[in-house]
Amino acid sequence: MALGTRLVSSLRPTLAALRWAVPGQCRGLSTPQGPEPSLDLGGIFPPLATPFSPTQEVDYAQLERNLSRYANIPFRGLVVLGSNGEYPYLEPHERLEVVSCVRRALPRDRLLLAGSGCESTQATIKLTVSMAEAGADVALVVTPCYYRGAMTSAALIHHYTEVSDASPIPVVLYSVPANTGLDLPMEAVVTLAQHSNIIGIKDSGGDITRMGLMVHKTRQEDFQVLAGSAGFLLASYAVGASGGVCALANVLGAPLCQLDHLCREGQWQEARDLQHRLIEPNTAVTRRFGIPGLKKAMEWFGYYGGPCRAPLAPLSPAQVEELRSSFSTNGWL
Repeated sequence: MALGTRLVSSLRPTLAALRWAVPGQCRGLSTPQGPEPSLDLGGIFPPLATPFSPTQEVDYAQLERNLSRYANIPFRGLVVLGSNGEYPYLEPHERLEVVSCVRRALPRDRLLLAGSGCESTQATIKLTVSMAEAGADVALVVTPCYYRGAMTSAALIHHYTEVSDASPIPVVLYSVPANTGLDLPMEAVVTLAQHSNIIGIKDSGGDITRMGLMVHKTRQEDFQVLAGSAGFLLASYAVGASGGVCALANVLGAPLCQLDHLCREGQWQEARDLQHRLIEPNTAVTRRFGIPGLKKAMEWFGYYGGPCRAPLAPLSPAQVEELRSSFSTNGWL
């Protein structure tokens, strides 16, 4: 989703005057700035795909190979064990070993966010503590959803408060309704933003109005909003998001960092042109073909993609050609 021509034109005088010299300083365009963030989340984070061998075992050697290539891209950090990491399919010991492996390879000036959300509060606390011990800087905690009918604002506020009280590392909320069927309610986000150990949210819903309101209502808190997809990254920055956790960054990391840079420098025409070229590839590796599509595209750009874990199935030959077309018609292949 990109900003329309009319909207960009109307915003250009304001946007051109806005410069973000320090990552993470994006705020609502018409609202006063809040406090300086205690931990800067500004920039691009790829949610790493977990590489598997042909026998569907975690391939740590290929993970390290991918990490060595990502080290040359100016990411703010990396996310492990998110939706694109096939987190639900990993055993507990694998989850911790993946975090340890990435931490060993990652420079200390780059953040490591690790998914630790479980269905129960107790299990989430236990895994969050383990993730911190394995080297994670931040816990990314997805909404519990199995009993989604009971996941009221009050229940979710209690869950996240208990987790954040017990967590030795900062917590980022994670709302991904496409996978959970549950959008973290606005009133819950606003309440939780006041918690001293909750520093932000990754919002993958794609509702720009909601994201802008979230930025506006939390502007006085130490709280940052991260766009959960490359398809609406530009629009998210325009309403005050700090950065993005984008599946497409596994494939086109440098262009996404360039888009981030253009937005921070107020070069909105160039940013819009680049955003347009990213929409179709992003849709292809997310909603359209999912993780099998993401891993196939990674192979075209020199990364190891490899198989997914069953029951995720590989793409058909026809789907592979459709996927390739999404990249080639936009000038990436």
